[in-house]
Amino acid sequence: MTHLLNLLAAIALLVWGTQLVRTGILRVLGANLRQVLARSVANRFTAALSGIGVTALLQSSTATALIVSSFFGQGLMSLPGALAVMLGADIGTSLMALLFSRDLSWLSPLFILIGVVLFIARQSTTVGRVGRILIGLGLMLLALKLVTESANVLTQSAAVKTLLGSLSSDLLLEVTVGAFLAVLCYSSLAIVLLTATLASSSVIPVDVAMGLVLGANLGSGALAVLTTLRANIETRQVPLGNLIFKLLGMVIAAPLAGWWLRQVGPILGDRATMVVVFHLCFNLMVGLLFIGLTQVVARWVEYWLPKPAKVMVAGRQRHLDASALGTPSLAISCAVREAMHQADVVETMLLGVLPVIRNNDRKLAQELQQMENTVDELYSDIKYYLTKISREALSENEGRRWTDIISFTINMEQIGDIVERVLIDIEDKKINPGREFSEAGMQEIAELHRRLIDNLRLGMSVFLNGTVRDAQRLLEEKSRFRDLERAFAATHLARLSVNTLQSIETSSLHLDLISDLKRINSHICSIAYPILDSAGALAPNRLRHSVLETQQTPASPREQS
Repeated sequence: MTHLLNLLAAIALLVWGTQLVRTGILRVLGANLRQVLARSVANRFTAALSGIGVTALLQSSTATALIVSSFFGQGLMSLPGALAVMLGADIGTSLMALLFSRDLSWLSPLFILIGVVLFIARQSTTVGRVGRILIGLGLMLLALKLVTESANVLTQSAAVKTLLGSLSSDLLLEVTVGAFLAVLCYSSLAIVLLTATLASSSVIPVDVAMGLVLGANLGSGALAVLTTLRANIETRQVPLGNLIFKLLGMVIAAPLAGWWLRQVGPILGDRATMVVVFHLCFNLMVGLLFIGLTQVVARWVEYWLPKPAKVMVAGRQRHLDASALGTPSLAISCAVREAMHQADVVETMLLGVLPVIRNNDRKLAQELQQMENTVDELYSDIKYYLTKISREALSENEGRRWTDIISFTINMEQIGDIVERVLIDIEDKKINPGREFSEAGMQEIAELHRRLIDNLRLGMSVFLNGTVRDAQRLLEEKSRFRDLERAFAATHLARLSVNTLQSIETSSLHLDLISDLKRINSHICSIAYPILDSAGALAPNRLRHSVLETQQTPASPREQS
């Protein structure tokens, strides 16, 4: 029993090491990996090469499948291009299995020692994340050694020999077991390495190991399909296409496995090498045979999983992709796109305020009020989506961006609330009583509204691009807007003093309206604060200076004399 537990613990350590390497690489190179994949889909061959490279780094074709699925789901690449990337991803996994099947156990203590030192010394930096990767590599090498030792002991058990003997000469059972283990361990690489280790220790025959390898390949495809079951149709199409490639490849390779073992096996000699080379040859065969058929398989997938009507909110497509949550940089990008859609809805509401005032358009006012529900819904969805992103997996810049998105969506939600109240006031105090603003008053409101729309668009640009210069411009607009609001309030009071009838009738609404517009502008301008703060452009005593400036009033004539 102890030896079985040791073997299971070694397998768990192998899976955990693979997980550490994958998450570490994503944290260090997540954005760069995204750029590589996005730029490599010009043709199917460069797409396959990028899949090889990215998977060699991530140690997991399943992780690559989830990333590629997210990109395709957002329209960043075509389905044939995404399927070509996945063909390369499977070859990348095979190459890493070939590398780790060598006796590299002497590197394990070195990697773990250096990795722990780097991780402890600089945990939240890139250096610390590189240390995390080294720890994962060291644990993988150590786990492979422990698997070999534990397996050698277990082979002496009669019960184990009987159990393993039941796998022989039953290819379907071997494929099923391999697929189940790959899904269970969330890694076909770990199962292939485990199988190679068991074969080298004579725990299982080589022909059984080859069946398990075919099953592991099939399991990695099934795992990606299962992982994306709750995603949108576009995201699910890539894993399904990849699974089709694996199924077709297995149908071709299964009858040839015996021939391959007789012809190629004696040349290789070593049992572990035979297993990992068979794995590589299988994926090379699938890649070479089907690289020219990505268009055909893409049509099959689109027929079996047809795209439904776009999931829309306020006439816009949703971008909160659940399958992107495992890649923090990609998930942050999804949240940014959805936040921009929320801002678009707010802009539509603001643009509609002026026609409602000018035309007494009750129907438009009610339509705009309904849009506030959309703003609230988007805010809740974005906030919930962001909470599902692991904060530990975020880099320092991504952590700041996470905070910026939350702040931006809160401001947009509050602007939506204010606009809704403004529209209700316009209905109650202007449309229902049949009142009108004076010509001068309408011009003032129109001027504030124009500036507000300009500032909102500038604020959206600041949020999207993070330009310090634009953030400074936006902050300057806050004081200008405040001064303009005060000036217009004063001119309105002047019209009241000369008994202008329209000004008297709409006085309460006029003053409330320009005050509400100033509040909206304050929420817009607050978008600039995180950008300026991170750039060091905000002085800690900014408030103190502003107070002093307001207190520096011109001297009276008596004081001047």
